[in-house]
Amino acid sequence: MKITKKVLAPVMAVAMVASSAVCVSAEDEAIALTLWGAEEDQDLLKELVGKFEETYSDFTFDIEIGVESESTAKDTILTDVEAAADVYAFASDQIYDLVNAGALANLDEYDEAFQAVAGKSIADVKAANSESSVAAATVNDSFYAFPMAGDNSYFLFYDSSVVSPEDAQSWDTLLAAAEAGGKKVGMTLSSGWYNAGFFYGAGFTTDLNEDGTTVMDWNGTSASGITGVDVVKSMLNIAGNSAFQAVADGDLSNQIAAGGLCAVVSGTWDASAAQDAFGDGYSATKLPTFTVNDEQVQMGSAFGYKFVGVNAYAENIGWAAVLAEFLTNEDAQVARFDARQIGPTNLVAVESDAVKANLAITAVIEQSEFGVIQKVGGKYWDPAQTFGENIAQGKIPADDDAAIQEALDTLVEGVTAPVE
Repeated sequence: MKITKKVLAPVMAVAMVASSAVCVSAEDEAIALTLWGAEEDQDLLKELVGKFEETYSDFTFDIEIGVESESTAKDTILTDVEAAADVYAFASDQIYDLVNAGALANLDEYDEAFQAVAGKSIADVKAANSESSVAAATVNDSFYAFPMAGDNSYFLFYDSSVVSPEDAQSWDTLLAAAEAGGKKVGMTLSSGWYNAGFFYGAGFTTDLNEDGTTVMDWNGTSASGITGVDVVKSMLNIAGNSAFQAVADGDLSNQIAAGGLCAVVSGTWDASAAQDAFGDGYSATKLPTFTVNDEQVQMGSAFGYKFVGVNAYAENIGWAAVLAEFLTNEDAQVARFDARQIGPTNLVAVESDAVKANLAITAVIEQSEFGVIQKVGGKYWDPAQTFGENIAQGKIPADDDAAIQEALDTLVEGVTAPVE
C-alpha cells in the first residue's frame, strides 16, 4: 500500500504510546532530519538520501548530511546528545555508552509505526541480518541500532610483489621481506582498537561490568600462560624494527597511498587504497603470528560491526527510524559494498558472487576465527591510546621487565577506573 499523508499521520500517532516525540509533521512543513556519516560515505549518503526522498515522494524532506567518523561518533555525540544528529553511524563497541547516555532510541518501541511506513517490522529487519550483528545491536533485550556493515575488524593487506604469501604469515618474515624490498609495514599502535589484537591473540580479555566499568587482565597472566610483559616485549620488538612504521589513527589510507608501504594492518575501508597502491600485487590475508618466548602466537583482533542509530532526542523520531533502516537495508548494503567494498551483514547481500570473490572480505572472514567482540567502557580508550603511543615511540625499555609491568599496571588502573 502506498503511504499517503492522510494515512501516515494517524498511524504515526501510535508511536505516542512509546514516546511523545513522533514523526508527524505538519501538512505543509518539510520533515527536517540531520544525518551524520563517515567522510568516505558522503557521496553514497547523498545518493541514498535521494532514493529515500523518491521512495517517499508524497512528503517533503529537509535532510542535512554532516561528516562524523564512526570511530569518533560517540565522543562527539556525548558532548551534547540533544544537539547531535537525528541519525548517525557508529562502531558497535560504542553502543553501551550511547545507550547508557540515552543517546539511542529503543527501536522496538516504534515497531508499529515503523511497520506502517516502512512496510516491514523490526523483527523483519533482525531476520534479514546476521544473528551476531543483531545480537551486537541488542542491549538488555532491546534493539538499538540497524546493522550496516559486518567487517569492522582488521587484517593484513600486502603487496605480493614484495611479500610472498608465506612471508605474510608471521611478523618476523613479514618485516624481513619488507626490509629486503626497501619498504615498510604499517600499523596503528596508538589505538585500543588495534593494539588489543596482540593481547587478545595471547589469551587476554576485556569485558564490561554492569556499572559500565571495564574489566581488564592485561597486566597479569592469560589463560594461555603468557604474561602481559611477554606480549609487550613482542610489541616493542616489532615497533622497534626498522621496517615497521607506526601510523597515526585515521591516517592509514594516506600512508598506503604514499607508496612507502608493502603491507598494512587495516580493514575493508582501506581496500581501494591498497588496491591502487599495490596494483597487480594486491593481496589480503589474516593477521600474522608474532613471537612470544620463541613461540608463534596468532594475532587476534577486535571484531565488530558498524551500525546506524536513531537519536532518542530526534524531533521527527519515527521518520529518523525509517531513514536509518533505509540506509542499511539490502540495497543500501549492496551499494556500500559496490562503492567501498564494505562487507554486508544482510544475509542476501553477503551471499552475492561479488562479495565472495572479494579478497578483503575473504581475509576478514579468515581473521574472524581469531576475532573478539570488544566489550569496553569509555575509560578504556585514552589509557589504551597512550599505552600504544608509548610502545610506538619506544618509550618503554624492551629489556626492563619492571618498567613494562609498571606501564601495564598504569594502563589497567586507568582503564578499570570507576565511571564518573
